[in-house]
Order: sequence, then structure tokens, then C-alpha cells
Amino acid sequence: MARDRSNGGSAPETVISIIGPGMTVVGDCRTDGTIRVEGRVEGSLAAGKAVVVGKDGIVDGDIRTQDAVISGRVVGTLVAESRLELHATSRIQGDVHARRMQLEEGALLDGTVRIGETEADPGSAASLEDPKPPGTPAV
Repeated sequence: MARDRSNGGSAPETVISIIGPGMTVVGDCRTDGTIRVEGRVEGSLAAGKAVVVGKDGIVDGDIRTQDAVISGRVVGTLVAESRLELHATSRIQGDVHARRMQLEEGALLDGTVRIGETEADPGSAASLEDPKPPGTPAV
């Protein structure tokens, strides 16, 4: 019998969406909660809470989230606004931006790494750039 979920449903940030083994999703995925990838995603992932890529998981696209735990393969830019964990089986091809990062021995990372404030944070290098053209006197 199906359960009635209209009353007392889970808050969006507590929901875990799973892309299972053998499953391929083509297109962008967005959630306020967590996305777990055990299959393949061909598109970008945006999760308000976390993205978890299992050891057989593949993401061919950008990832943006608070926390990321990567054991599989990612081809694209990975932005973890809070914490990034790269396990020994992870293979990353692309740029990485994270406030904090844990990197296990054996993980492969081919790209640039920026640790500290992410690009969306106030005080980041992007927000500190002077908008005036070079040679313009400071007032």
C-alpha cells in the first residue's frame, strides 16, 4: 500500500536523490538536498547539501554543492562551497574550487585547484578586482 506523503513530508534539504548503477541521466540535475551518483550523468549537478559520486559513478559535467565526496570520475569544474573529499579511487579532470579539501593517496586530479574561499564568496579574488580600466587614477 502506498504511503500518503502529503503530511509530514521530508524537508527538501534532507532528500537524497539516487542515480543508480546502470542508469544514465542526460541533462542537468538540481536539488536542495543531496544527489548520489552510482551510474552516469551527462550534464551539470547542483545540490544545496551534497553530491556523492560512488566509485563506479561518472559525471560528465560541472558540479556545484556545499559538500562533495568523490570516489568515481568527474570531467568538469567541481565547486564545493564548504568541503571536498577525494577518495583514492577518484579521477578528476577539470578545475576544483573548495573551501576545504581532503585528498586521499591515489586520487588523480588533472586541473587547477583553488582552496579557500570559492568564487561566490565575498572577498574572493573575483570580487576584489578593480573594475576601472588600467591607468585610471584612484579616487
